[in-house]
Amino acid sequence: MIRFLSRSAALGSPLLAAGIFIGLLAPALAHALRSVLLADVLVMTVLVLMRVDIAATFALLRRPLRLGGMVAFHLLACPVIAWLVVLPLHLDPGIAAGVVIFATGCALLSGSAFARLLGLDPELALLVMLATTLLVPLTAPPIVAALTGVNLAIGLFAFMFRLALMVGIPALVSTALRRTRLMQSGPVLDGALVWLLVVYGIGVMDGLTARLLADPGWVVQATIAAFAVDFGLNAITTLAFARAGWREAASAGLISGNRNMALYLAVLPAAADPRIGLFFAICQFPTFLSPFLLQPVLRLFRRAR
Repeated sequence: MIRFLSRSAALGSPLLAAGIFIGLLAPALAHALRSVLLADVLVMTVLVLMRVDIAATFALLRRPLRLGGMVAFHLLACPVIAWLVVLPLHLDPGIAAGVVIFATGCALLSGSAFARLLGLDPELALLVMLATTLLVPLTAPPIVAALTGVNLAIGLFAFMFRLALMVGIPALVSTALRRTRLMQSGPVLDGALVWLLVVYGIGVMDGLTARLLADPGWVVQATIAAFAVDFGLNAITTLAFARAGWREAASAGLISGNRNMALYLAVLPAAADPRIGLFFAICQFPTFLSPFLLQPVLRLFRRAR
């Protein structure tokens, strides 16, 4: 088992990519795994926090201006950029609104794990994730309303309570486990994290196969838009912070391109275009394929340097 998990860590990127397509091709399995996603996310958070270098995290906090700039660009600049790009394209209204709302979202919880898979900065990814998650209830509703007209009713206190449970409990568990021998098994923990991500990738595909068969043309258009906004935000953010060094800039780009849409699926009003929620589900494709697709790009970049 130890050898299997260590090998899984080395094959993390292709395994994540495979998980998305398994969920699409095996809808019954995706539906079955949907019920375990909450437990999966909690265990995943524990492993992510266990693999964080505490000293490196505090070192990043000693540069608050750079970290604050990344958070501000993530939450404030990216939605405006996405809106300016979408405005003249006359896309399907559901897709256009989905692209802009996507760009207002907080960083993905598993962004730290993705950064580790790609040899980037998992500590920076974790801090940006925490900061953007705390701030998005304040920034997203007015920006989304102004740019798209959609009212995101994010209850601040209920959201903070849920966040405390989702992050606070795993933080306590991971702190206790740091004193055990598990901390000496980095590749094993990474391999277990990969399989938890695979389970998550399969489970979030629940229901998407039926929608694909019902309207394939729209799904193709939405998929193109999802890849464009994911990798577009990645590239723009990387360029914006190029002076910080390639590793920090690429880390900021990775977490800017991969956003957490689970929160928005829960607070979209009933009157909102249902295609917006479908677009968020389709955004899982570029998110889970990004480690696989970006790996050769980053490898070439390192060689060029």
